[in-house]
Amino acid sequence: MKKIKIPLVIMLVLLFSSFAQAQLLRSTSKVGTTAAPFLKIGAGARAIGMGGAYTAIGGDIYSIYWNPAGLAGIKSNTEVTFNHVAWLADINYDFAAAALNLGDMGIVSLSFTSMTSPEEKVRTFEAEEGDGRTWDANSIALSVGYSKNLTDKFSIGAQIKFVREAIWNSSASGFAIDLGTYYVTPFNDMVIGAAITNFGSTMQLQGRDVQFNTNPDGNADSGPTNIPSNYATEEFDLPLTFRIGLSMDVIKNRFFTLTAAIDAVHPNDNSEYVNSGLELNYDGMLFIRGGYKSLFKDNSEEGLTFGGGIRYPINDNFKINLNYGFADYGRLENVQFIDIGLSF
Repeated sequence: MKKIKIPLVIMLVLLFSSFAQAQLLRSTSKVGTTAAPFLKIGAGARAIGMGGAYTAIGGDIYSIYWNPAGLAGIKSNTEVTFNHVAWLADINYDFAAAALNLGDMGIVSLSFTSMTSPEEKVRTFEAEEGDGRTWDANSIALSVGYSKNLTDKFSIGAQIKFVREAIWNSSASGFAIDLGTYYVTPFNDMVIGAAITNFGSTMQLQGRDVQFNTNPDGNADSGPTNIPSNYATEEFDLPLTFRIGLSMDVIKNRFFTLTAAIDAVHPNDNSEYVNSGLELNYDGMLFIRGGYKSLFKDNSEEGLTFGGGIRYPINDNFKINLNYGFADYGRLENVQFIDIGLSF
């Protein structure tokens, strides 16, 4: 363990230093300057109920989103889950994942994220009520990951993802990776988790909607006419995010366990903020959760979260997990998360 503690401490010092430096140097927010913002929507009702403080929570399939190293703590042979959210402005957000435990070889995982908007009429100045056409927008992310326990206290995880966004007849795509570490300290088994997500390529919108024909000299009676051309669309970064989290069971006895968690988050397109959460667990079957999202974040509408869950064992090898999460978005609509999972 001594060989692992030294690089882990160095990594945490560097991450905390970069977090503090960015806090001092950044004077303006960069909201709206990244592509694929749907990647910032948290996955899993349990995580949302705990205020998004999930970097140091392990043994759960939704670690695929928050910190892939946490997947290494899964005990069952296979886990599958599905999360549905009626997001803001009638947008639907769905997340599905599966993880396969290969024993000493580690955990392999697969996840799919989808966000879709309702179909709308195409309206123009000439046809304010619609010209007979319709448009919609959708975004998807497909990821493949791997996690492993290097020791009984230290885990690592990584995944690669394909990201695509489309609106009407144009689309943009890119690739990204997520990396994470998970360490159980000697101090009351307090966990330190760290993750970097959505580190990858830029995305540029291309397609039929940015194409047009032009006359270079402006005279349709001379020279070449109807030359195929494209509008110059900009390239945008993905929403890169650094997370550092702590979690610990502050109360633990025969029937009840109270887990506290806190995350410090540094995004590349917004101000830094803190998430915090609690989970009360009764006998590993009933769960009550509460938290607060985006503390210290500039102009945030996010805030209080709560939720609950049930883990029902059909037998020793088959369990059903059902979770509910509620997130307050201030002047915007409240959002409710529901997920169901199977462990076998």
